[in-house]
Amino acid sequence: MHTIPGVVVVAALAFFGTMFDNFFAFAAQLVVTDRSRYRRVGWAQALGVATLMVLAGGVGSLLAPIPLPWVGLLAIAPWALGWHAWRHRAEPAREQFRRGAITTFTLTLALGGDNLAVWIPLLRASGVVHSVVTVLTFVLCEALFVVSAQALTLHPRIVKWGDEHAAGLTPWVYFALGVLILFECGTV
Repeated sequence: MHTIPGVVVVAALAFFGTMFDNFFAFAAQLVVTDRSRYRRVGWAQALGVATLMVLAGGVGSLLAPIPLPWVGLLAIAPWALGWHAWRHRAEPAREQFRRGAITTFTLTLALGGDNLAVWIPLLRASGVVHSVVTVLTFVLCEALFVVSAQALTLHPRIVKWGDEHAAGLTPWVYFALGVLILFECGTV
């Protein structure tokens, strides 16, 4: 049984680990977005993450009849994503030319496969209280995510550096998240 601070730490690791790639994509999108639209684009990004949380919670609920250690085998999903990211790490990052709230929402959902792969077993592994703490942690992390990305746009070179180097770090983040799932589900 985890303590509440332990749940917060695991939830924050799961959030930031899965949002690592999204962070630089969102910051790059903000660089080409008119500053007057930041609030709308930030809300669209938050709505996309909220949609992913609802999907993860719903699918996690559907997995309730399956023994929790078996759910831990879903760790194969972030490992597969890690392998894919490793194989494609040398490819250049795709540039973001479109901007706006609809594009941001769609891009957040499109990049959300890894979020679902980690958040589903994490929410399934938690009881009701721990799931509420996890969701509240995700909400706080999302607020920090949006504010940090907006602040980062003042430094376009950092955004460019992140876009160029995130591909090399992402596989390791996915591999670590797979291990986290195994432990959270009690599979190992």
